[in-house]
Amino acid sequence: MDSYQTMTVSSLNIKIKSLLETTFMHILVEGEVSSVTYHNSGHIYFSIKDQNSTIKCVMFRSNANRLKFRLERGQHVVVNGSISVYTPRGEYQLLTLTIEPFGQGALELAYEQLKEKLKDKGYFEAKYKKNQPRFIKKIALVTASKSAGLQDMLKIIDKRWRLLEVVIVDTLVQGDKSASQIVEALAYADTLGCDAIVVGRGGGSREDLWAFNEEIVADAIFNLNTFVVSAVGHEVDVLISDFVADLRAPTPSASIEMILPDQNELLYTLSEIEEGYNRTIKQIVYNKENSLNSLIQEMGRYSVSGKVTELEKDFLAIEKEFRRLMSYKIKQCEAELTTIPQQLKDNLDYALGVKSQSLNALEQKMKLYNPELKQKDGWGEVLYNGKRVDLSTINIDDKFVIADTKTKLEVICIKRENICEKGYR
Repeated sequence: MDSYQTMTVSSLNIKIKSLLETTFMHILVEGEVSSVTYHNSGHIYFSIKDQNSTIKCVMFRSNANRLKFRLERGQHVVVNGSISVYTPRGEYQLLTLTIEPFGQGALELAYEQLKEKLKDKGYFEAKYKKNQPRFIKKIALVTASKSAGLQDMLKIIDKRWRLLEVVIVDTLVQGDKSASQIVEALAYADTLGCDAIVVGRGGGSREDLWAFNEEIVADAIFNLNTFVVSAVGHEVDVLISDFVADLRAPTPSASIEMILPDQNELLYTLSEIEEGYNRTIKQIVYNKENSLNSLIQEMGRYSVSGKVTELEKDFLAIEKEFRRLMSYKIKQCEAELTTIPQQLKDNLDYALGVKSQSLNALEQKMKLYNPELKQKDGWGEVLYNGKRVDLSTINIDDKFVIADTKTKLEVICIKRENICEKGYR
């Protein structure tokens, strides 16, 4: 043992630290994320493994802030960093500078992760989309004030709709601080009372456009009260802001064409509407004139003077008809007067004949019913209680009257016999 130099634990760990940290600088390590912890400090503590081994890793806040995607268990990644040794415990770990998904870009993974997250939160649902204003009088353009995209939008505005009030809200549209500036610019534009906000920029690389894929920008767009259009890059560029906004435009200039009317088309439309209104008004005036003329005629018929005129016509017609009827009746009467004397004589003769026959019939009837003619000697009528009765109705002790044309006797029945019973006829 005397041939070997004795060292302390600390000196050994220091030698190991020096050896490892100088030997394994700027290394790339491939593995699967087996555990991950996002610390409140902003640091990320994680481990990667393969089939046989595991190594601890740490990514400090300064580097973690630049990580575009969220590190999760099960991801296959490539870690770029160096070996660091913590001498008090004799532990080593991989001090991470950058992380890339294996076989996939970090930006692409970050894009898909955020897209899925916001989809689950409902940011893309149609029910949250605000309706596009029909007529836009004031618009806010949130973009870089010196960008080519802004100039393109202003040219289209000048060409299509010069009556528009335009407010330019200047902001960075690329770089590390661009996302936070875009959020502030959108919040400010939302207070201006505009009918619409267009946020965007011209074309560029995926890294140049990345601010519009940041979660804070998506949150800001979703929480706007004003109708907002995302107009970023070219038609092939599809950003997170495109999904969250109320309307996606393929380019900044296209956004203006999509939301503003074409003044030439509008003038043509107004001309057609004017012609239509003129035709309609002429037709209405024509119909009203006809109605007015009809009313005037009807008023003439139903007015007092009209009524008097109609009554005069009716009276003259009645007078004429009366005169005609009177003339006809007079002629008829004159014709009848010539036959009246003979008719009167015939009627009198007929009436006298009828009356004469009636008189003869009455005389015969008088003779037939004359009591004096009907009365025979020794015969009279029997009256009981003032009524003529048959003797067979008189009973013993009944008082009755016997009268003829000359004498009237009041008698009492003392005895009664039925002559027929004794054989008298």
